[in-house]
Amino acid sequence: MTIKVFLVDDQELVRAGFAMVLAAQPDMEVVGEAADGAAALAALATTEADVVVMDIRMPVMDGVEATRRLCERERSRDRASDRVGDRTGTGTPKVLALTTFDTDEDAFAALQAGASGFLLKNVRPVELLAAIRVVASGESVVAPRITRRLLDRFAGHLNPEPAADDRLAALTAREREVLALVAAGLSNTEIANQLYVAEATVKTHLGRILTKLDLRDRVQAVVFAYRIGLVRPGP
Repeated sequence: MTIKVFLVDDQELVRAGFAMVLAAQPDMEVVGEAADGAAALAALATTEADVVVMDIRMPVMDGVEATRRLCERERSRDRASDRVGDRTGTGTPKVLALTTFDTDEDAFAALQAGASGFLLKNVRPVELLAAIRVVASGESVVAPRITRRLLDRFAGHLNPEPAADDRLAALTAREREVLALVAAGLSNTEIANQLYVAEATVKTHLGRILTKLDLRDRVQAVVFAYRIGLVRPGP
C-alpha cells in the first residue's frame, strides 16, 4: 500500500528536501505541499492524504491551529459518513508535527490539537520515514511515558472534554480499566501482565476504546483520560 503524504512547511527548501527523501521510497507518494496552515486546509479539502507532515511554527496559520481544524473537520466528516452508512475514502489523515525547538510547549500543543506524534525538524531521514510509516499504521510516535510527562506538566491547561460522561458510559468496566492504565503510561505488555490477560486481548480492548470514543490513536486516548479526570497529574 502506498502512503500518501502531504507536506506543510513555510520553507520551500525544507519541503523540497523532504519530498526528495519520500520520492525515493517505494511505499510513499507526496500528494501535495503547502507553505502555511491555511493553504494546507484548503488543499486537503480536495486532496486525499494518509499522513500530513506539519511544521508547528508558520506564518498566516501555524501548525497547531491547522492540526486542530483539520482533525475537527475530519471528525465531523466521519460522523456524517456514519450517519449515511458511507465509509469510503482514506479516512482521517494522521498529523506528524515537526518542531524546530525541542520544547515541551510545542509538543504539548501539537498533542492537544490532535497530532499523532512529533519530531524535531533536523531529524535523520531514516527516522522521519519510520515515523511516517508508524503514524500511517494508526500508531503514535510519542512514547506513552513522554506523553504522560507532558500532560502532568500541562494538565491545568487542557480544554474540557465535551459530553465526557456520555462518551465514557459507552465503555465497559474493563475498557475503562485499560484506558486508565494506558493513560498511566503502561505498554500493552505491561497492561497484559497487570490484568493477567493476553497482549492480543489488550489490543482488542484498546481498539474498541478508540472506536467508541472516536479517538484516532493511543496518544489521544491519554489526552482524553486526562481531560475527563480519569487520571490526574502525579508521580
